[in-house]
Amino acid sequence: MSETQNCTHDCSTCSSNCASRQQPADMHEKPHALSSIKKVIGVVSGKGGVGKSMVTSLLSVIMKRRGLNVGIMDADITGPSIPKAFGITGRAMGNEEGIYPALSKTGIQIMSVNLLLENVTDPVIWRGPVIAGTVKQFWQEVIWDNVDYMFVDMPPGTGDVPLTVFQTIPVDGIVIVTSPQELVSMIVAKAVKMAQMMNIPIIGIIENMSYVECPDCKKHIEIFGKSHVDEVAAEYNLPVLGKIPMTPAIAAASDAGDIESLDGDWFATAIPAIEAASKA
Repeated sequence: MSETQNCTHDCSTCSSNCASRQQPADMHEKPHALSSIKKVIGVVSGKGGVGKSMVTSLLSVIMKRRGLNVGIMDADITGPSIPKAFGITGRAMGNEEGIYPALSKTGIQIMSVNLLLENVTDPVIWRGPVIAGTVKQFWQEVIWDNVDYMFVDMPPGTGDVPLTVFQTIPVDGIVIVTSPQELVSMIVAKAVKMAQMMNIPIIGIIENMSYVECPDCKKHIEIFGKSHVDEVAAEYNLPVLGKIPMTPAIAAASDAGDIESLDGDWFATAIPAIEAASKA
């Protein structure tokens, strides 16, 4: 009896390399017809409060300074903070063709639920499927203009929104953000395992709030205790892309909506790694 006659049409249980083998369907959604998005980088964390949005903002600012067109999708629907960091207070505009992202002072394209609310302090009290649907709309209904790198600021954890992003948006890689506490192992493990399950490349780990630098002697003071990020990164064979200090300059710039004026060399390793990963 031939292979065709024995076929159960379940390719996952069959080792034959026949002509009728069915390839897994690509679940990724297409962006808006007028959008052009070359690379998508997710910024994730296994828990909240580690500075994921700040890292997203700083990575975007540095990429923009390198002469690239940059977009930020604020997928943290219930805790959006990206517009505040960039000093954007207006609302996103649109027409019959679609929605246009707001532009920062230097031209970074930004889409956030806060740009759609009547008041930025209005809470988003939506259930998971509605929140996930909003993120899909940010991808499908927003017109992104010639974006070289889109950074997606994910909500913390491994819930509906990260799942929706990984399933519907062709993410080229993720950066995991953590902090120097004992929880780091658990935080990183959750993000790593989800990315592996979804077959998403992991670019590396960034540790935020890593230390405080003494203004007099320049000594690094580890407020949260000894960092464990290097050993955890080694456990998963991942590079540490940067260690960001706790500094008043970062908080002041973010609070003032002036994150684009901030200078720092914390991402000297991260940017080349992101560029290399997106070319793979």
